[in-house]
Amino acid sequence: MHAEERHQAILRRLRERGSLRVTDFAHEVRVSPVTIRRDVEQLAERGLLTRVHGGAVLPGADAAAAPHEELVFGLLVPAADHYYPEVIKGAREAAAERGVRLVLGISQYSREQERTQLRRMLADGVDGLLITPCGSLDETELPVPYVLVERRPADDLSRAEHVATDHAYGAGLAVRHLAGPAGRRRVGLVVRDDSPHAAAVRDGYHRGLAAAGLTAPDGGVLHLAPPADEDARREGQLAAFTEAVTGGALDGVLVHNDHDALVLLQRLRAHGVDVPGDLAVVAYDDEVAALADIPLTAVAPPKHAVGAAAVDLLTRRVSDPAAPRHRLTLLPELHVRASTGGG
Repeated sequence: MHAEERHQAILRRLRERGSLRVTDFAHEVRVSPVTIRRDVEQLAERGLLTRVHGGAVLPGADAAAAPHEELVFGLLVPAADHYYPEVIKGAREAAAERGVRLVLGISQYSREQERTQLRRMLADGVDGLLITPCGSLDETELPVPYVLVERRPADDLSRAEHVATDHAYGAGLAVRHLAGPAGRRRVGLVVRDDSPHAAAVRDGYHRGLAAAGLTAPDGGVLHLAPPADEDARREGQLAAFTEAVTGGALDGVLVHNDHDALVLLQRLRAHGVDVPGDLAVVAYDDEVAALADIPLTAVAPPKHAVGAAAVDLLTRRVSDPAAPRHRLTLLPELHVRASTGGG
């Protein structure tokens, strides 16, 4: 069925029944819901119908009285563990409050798997997408409204909306704590070189040092290789960092993330380093930091709130496509524990 034939069929259905549901009509004419949704948008732009949630009515009809479909949002994240469970929980609870059905996809940090999941969600007729992409995203491939979750668009001129944690602020918060209440003057940074937030954390770290009148110690910034990837390089990095601490080059450190912070803590204690006496430690993410044998002070991103806010933003976008666009940045908190002398 060609586009004009579909348009005429849509208008004919509206004249006969007064309203139309996208997914029902798509199934009836054997095309994807995305195709019918595009047809409805084109007819709405020509003033031939009025869009409502999940469908359409004739111009001048009572949109509130039209039968509405349940909105369906696809949520695509890299993993269902570490960091993302609270994001997913926040999104799920916000969706339930708004009568939105949430469909979860896991990309496993794979661009190919990400594309596969997106194609599946779009073919199933989702009304909008919440996406934590593995890399840059081609907006032209997304025919429905979408919101980036814990990511920012690579292109400053992109119209993409996002909800994200201000990780630079979080790193600065940690440095101010180390340089202030913890009284440290030689503050280093350990950041995973595979983290999508590494650049923001580094920026916040350096700004925090500048605000405290400090500079980064020589060799004080370590870009740590991930586990099970270049193990020899990672082992050499950990050994060099331990030597720097035992040699007095550092008296405070911010470690992104707290899984690596626990590994470092165990290694340092095995080499006789007193925490927080010799070295004050702040972890980043606060996933398991409180469970360390010396509970770790940690920066805690508002993961639950990020997920909930993303659903709110996407719901507003689907309800009013012409509304001004938003980019929301949420601030993390610092949870002070024994590793910096608190708790």
